[in-house]
Amino acid sequence: MDVDEDPHQLFATRAWGCNVPGRRIIRPMATTRTESASQKKARALAVLEILKQTYPGAHCSLDFKNPLELLVATILSAQCTDERVNKVTADLFRKYRSAKDYATVSQEELETDIQPTGFFRNKARSIRAMANSLLEKHGGQVPNTMEELVELAGVGRKTANVVLGNAFGINVGVVVDTHVGRLAQRLGFTKSKDAVKVEQDLMPLFPQEDWTLLAHLLIYHGRKICTARRAFCETCPLNPHCPKIGVKPPAKKKV
Repeated sequence: MDVDEDPHQLFATRAWGCNVPGRRIIRPMATTRTESASQKKARALAVLEILKQTYPGAHCSLDFKNPLELLVATILSAQCTDERVNKVTADLFRKYRSAKDYATVSQEELETDIQPTGFFRNKARSIRAMANSLLEKHGGQVPNTMEELVELAGVGRKTANVVLGNAFGINVGVVVDTHVGRLAQRLGFTKSKDAVKVEQDLMPLFPQEDWTLLAHLLIYHGRKICTARRAFCETCPLNPHCPKIGVKPPAKKKV
């Protein structure tokens, strides 16, 4: 499926139970509040397989060519759409090509360059501090371990997971943004709203080699079907596997 295709329309031919050539049929399984740990894991794997079939082109939405660019883009993505970040970084990455470039630019100039992403003063401070940390501790190179990344100024576990998984291909954890956290709760995979706890709840349910992809799949699904404002359960391929925790039924149309 092309990433621009509409899963609402695709559901008619890709819903489980349908015989789609070349695709394994995923049978629905019961979801109850009393399911065992093994049952929850089996359900999680079924969810993962359906998401893979529904969004085969799922990938990191931020544009980057190297770990430093992804690190900067991820910092800029806080409270900002990936689309807007990509528009800003198209020029930003031509101007700033190394950690030294970010470390030596003035606060005011960097603020101007990233202003469209919002919260630009704090983001400029974080980027400059991060760049100085890279120069002081790693010779200007982005490290490839969780321990070293989270020691950088302005870098937390979520940002580190994004960089490790997408720039280095290393699955250390699961990126938990608002989409991933929301879907994890609705699917009954976690009861927590804390990102770190949600990550800890998700990791045992899915193969480690799929942790980075899992976040992309949930983000795609959260944007297209299981949105914050409404969950389109009637056209969702995960419907029979989802207990719909906290999901409100759609409001009835006034006659």
